[in-house]
Amino acid sequence: MPTHDHIRNFCIIAHIDHGKSTLADRMLQGTGAMNERNQREQTLDDMDLERERGITIKASAVSVEHAYDGKTYELNFIDTPGHVDFHYEVSRAMAACEGALLVVDATQGVEAQTVANLYKAVDADLELIPVINKIDLPSAEPEERALQVESVLGLDANDCVFTSAKTGQGVNELLDAICQRFPPPKGDSQAKTQALIFDAKYDDYRGVIVYFRVMNGTLRKGDRILMMGVARTYQVTELGKFRPKMTATNEPFEAGDVGYMVASIKTLEDVNIGDTITLDTDRADKPLPGYQEPAPMVFCDFYPSGDTQFDELREAIAKLHVNDASFSFEPTSSEALGSGFRCGFLGMLHMDIIQERLERESDVSLVQTAPTVTYEVALNAAGGKEVLHITNPAELPDPSKIAEIREPIVAAEIITPNASIGDIMKLCEQRRGVYKSQKFLADDRQILEYDLPLAEIIYDFFDKLKSITSGYGTMDYHVTGFHKDQLVKMDILVNGSKVDALSVIVHRDKAEFRGRALLKRLKNEIDRHLFEIPLQAAIGGKIIARETIKSVGKNVTAKCYGGDVTRKRKLLEKQKKGKERMKRIGTVDIPQEAFMAVLDTGE
Repeated sequence: MPTHDHIRNFCIIAHIDHGKSTLADRMLQGTGAMNERNQREQTLDDMDLERERGITIKASAVSVEHAYDGKTYELNFIDTPGHVDFHYEVSRAMAACEGALLVVDATQGVEAQTVANLYKAVDADLELIPVINKIDLPSAEPEERALQVESVLGLDANDCVFTSAKTGQGVNELLDAICQRFPPPKGDSQAKTQALIFDAKYDDYRGVIVYFRVMNGTLRKGDRILMMGVARTYQVTELGKFRPKMTATNEPFEAGDVGYMVASIKTLEDVNIGDTITLDTDRADKPLPGYQEPAPMVFCDFYPSGDTQFDELREAIAKLHVNDASFSFEPTSSEALGSGFRCGFLGMLHMDIIQERLERESDVSLVQTAPTVTYEVALNAAGGKEVLHITNPAELPDPSKIAEIREPIVAAEIITPNASIGDIMKLCEQRRGVYKSQKFLADDRQILEYDLPLAEIIYDFFDKLKSITSGYGTMDYHVTGFHKDQLVKMDILVNGSKVDALSVIVHRDKAEFRGRALLKRLKNEIDRHLFEIPLQAAIGGKIIARETIKSVGKNVTAKCYGGDVTRKRKLLEKQKKGKERMKRIGTVDIPQEAFMAVLDTGE
């Protein structure tokens, strides 16, 4: 077994689609952890959703052995997601490592998320090895990309390792560089035990399976452990490593080792990502620093639908929260949809993935409302002079009590080909963006920096950016603060009744345009009923837009052949009275698609 000095803990970071998961496959093959018989593409992407979408959603840990310079090294590495919405997964992975492979596509070069991940790695004090991947492609420019890494990221071009994850070229050299250049783990095996929980998942038969990294001390099977955050004790029934499947071992885990633990933990609330494990009989003096809580950017409501009950949805969300601690949830209720949960996410893709995972993994049926962001509402003297944080337009207090509404602003870094600069500037201006700066990244690429309202970019901004740049544009953003503007709450009335789930906060100058566009979308989404349905957009008591869904017509005069016209008129009057009564007591069925209609800005 490799000694403490021969352990290397590192993660693989890169922009989305730069070949991290394929490179991880080749490293598994190069170390003999995966043979031809059990091989498949993107081995570590074991979720069906990851394989269907071709993206990494969850960070995956694995332990392999590699012989270098006559010694055997244990390599514990974590393949991380590349999309901006999963940055919390990346930061958690970095806390369990001493080094990072920064992968750059030899055809694409440095992208927005490459820069963001580099800053995270530097903040975490990690040793970095830049890897230029996909050198086998005809359009690859490895030397130019290595110089770009030096000029943009400040890493020495001579330190770059050139690889092709597809063909396996350069992978052995990379494994040697990892053993040579990454430092061994810090930590003292003789000190009191401290192990960091960096991930977990729920198993119906074994309870919560905890993924951990030992920082100090030793952990053995049979030990009585204490979760320091919740002050609960458990008996370790199984310890093991990822090779790449879970493989149980009877060997003790010392400082620097990474693995998983089963301890018959049935209570989901007892496992918190970032908590510290110590021995109950010889407790550590203080817990490890853990992780900074992620700040949700986008909020929406999940309500049970179909045969799904509220309790089933609550259990499904709690189980998923153990595996993905980056989303938050709290109970809420709506007149139109009943009891549900208000959930916070790191972005739109994150929200989409959580919804799909709930439906697939727990077999629940959901209705999801349109996403919103957090607003700051400053109240005047009548409201009590305090500042509220609201995530739902329905929570907005009476307009007479509001002094001002502030919206979150993001600093966006957009990397784009030169040919698309004009169209992207136009898109940013349409979304109330404020131009900051423009820098040259390479001969064919530039970086645009804009301040943009988060509410204007959460839905379709990224799709439009990809469309304008033919897929070559990339973006990274972070919230810089709140800024006051002329924001108002726009209510939607369906058949005279206000529907809270359709309310939105909009800029006053855009309210009428957004209201008309929204009502047209709703008119197409809501089915015709037996009575006429008026749709109205209102700010306060003022109606600013209206559409009408015509009733399903029935020809009640079809049976009248000839005779006096008063016979027909009598039947039509009778029908009219029936329709009016139905309109008063009838309910309007609003489909799931209608709740998402508020997202289409019409721009």
